[in-house]
Amino acid sequence: MTVVDEKQARPRRVRNDSPFVALRTALTAWLSRPLASFHLVLALTGVLTVIGAVMVLSASSVASYNPKTGSGVYSLFFRHLMFVAIGGIVFWLGLRVRLERIRRMSATITVICLGLLMLVLTPLGSTVNGSQGWFKLGVFTFQPVEAAKVALAFWGAHILVIKYNVLHQWRHLLVPVVPVALLMFALVMLQPDLGGTITLAVVLLGLLWFAGAPKRLFGVILAGGLSGVLVLAIIAPYRLARVMSFLSPDADTSAEGFQANQAKLALADGGLFGKGLGQGASNWGYLPNVQNDFIFALIGEELGFVGCAVVLALFAGVAVVGLRIATRNIDPWIRIVAGTLTVFLVAQAAINIGYVVGLLPVTGVTLPLISYGGTSLVITMLIMGVLANAARHEPEAVAALRSHGPGKFGRLLRLPAPDPYRPPSARKGTRAAGNGTKAARPAPRAARPAPAQERRRSARRTTANRGARSTANRRGHW
Repeated sequence: MTVVDEKQARPRRVRNDSPFVALRTALTAWLSRPLASFHLVLALTGVLTVIGAVMVLSASSVASYNPKTGSGVYSLFFRHLMFVAIGGIVFWLGLRVRLERIRRMSATITVICLGLLMLVLTPLGSTVNGSQGWFKLGVFTFQPVEAAKVALAFWGAHILVIKYNVLHQWRHLLVPVVPVALLMFALVMLQPDLGGTITLAVVLLGLLWFAGAPKRLFGVILAGGLSGVLVLAIIAPYRLARVMSFLSPDADTSAEGFQANQAKLALADGGLFGKGLGQGASNWGYLPNVQNDFIFALIGEELGFVGCAVVLALFAGVAVVGLRIATRNIDPWIRIVAGTLTVFLVAQAAINIGYVVGLLPVTGVTLPLISYGGTSLVITMLIMGVLANAARHEPEAVAALRSHGPGKFGRLLRLPAPDPYRPPSARKGTRAAGNGTKAARPAPRAARPAPAQERRRSARRTTANRGARSTANRRGHW
């Protein structure tokens, strides 16, 4: 007779999962979908753009009104909407143009940007806020340093992928990417524009990091960069005044430290939930250029701590999604470009928010997709379009798009199906730079295996070559 334990015979109770566990399960399932990264980039771009449009409307209504010129309270807001429309077209182009074509054109784009950086220093350039870094074409203005950042990311990734096998040698790792970047730094500092130089340096560091440069190199670069920034801050009186106001913000709140102190007062006035849209005192001239560099202070004043937390969470989402795209791609060029552009966007947002809250000296960079501005907004939309394009090149996304069709957004935006990644084939007669021996073209770090048919052909060729060699050995030809 078998004795059955009552505890074993008792049926197990099914414990209902908590809402957080159910939410995490649903989120994990959704993120495992092939086009999750693509949809996240679209969502983040749309939400940040809408928040930016609303805050520009709130920030610029008083500054727009000018009875002498006939400008109404919505003039700056309508211009911002025009830039958003142009940025939407550029976003679509960055999403639709094949990444292989962008890579082929990267050298030409870099040369054009270098030419524009030189040309803006001539009488053709215009001075805005003490920096001769703008071209004015009627009502439109263009800042070439914004385009140079993206061009450096595209071209630098192309060069580093080509030299992948010899990147352990510092001269191949640094040349020619670092000299070209230093030339850009010099041209931008001649404007002068310290904020543009710092963001260009972020692009260079991102390229070297995602290319696998040794960590000791970053120590050398950071030490040299900090020394250069210190020297530049000392030799220019207005930069030195900014640094001194940052170190002692309460010494003179009416001169160089005026904006920084007003920004912190605006954040303090907002409290937890803010005063409401359009109710901030910063709109009435208490915080100059609030629609540009200090729009995060207005978000804190009108939307409170909750609004600031939402904006921070959205930029954290940009960081997570961009790095997810970089890690899930196979093409090394796409991986370096996606990682570098993501680091650049998040670093620019961190610099802007950092000096608004008083953690960094004021450098004058915009908050991506939120601040009022033409060139910065359009270039940021281009970057987000390229990131969305890279998301569609993830292996799972490529397989889904080629087997199940372009999907709703693909049909709506008329997007072509991405081609699967093919590792570059070896070219005979090429030489690895620096060692004088023949070598194949550098292979990517995570190359996909060849298709079954190609593997069978390779096996047949290998077998045939071995048979020919053994026959030749017997005949004495080898």
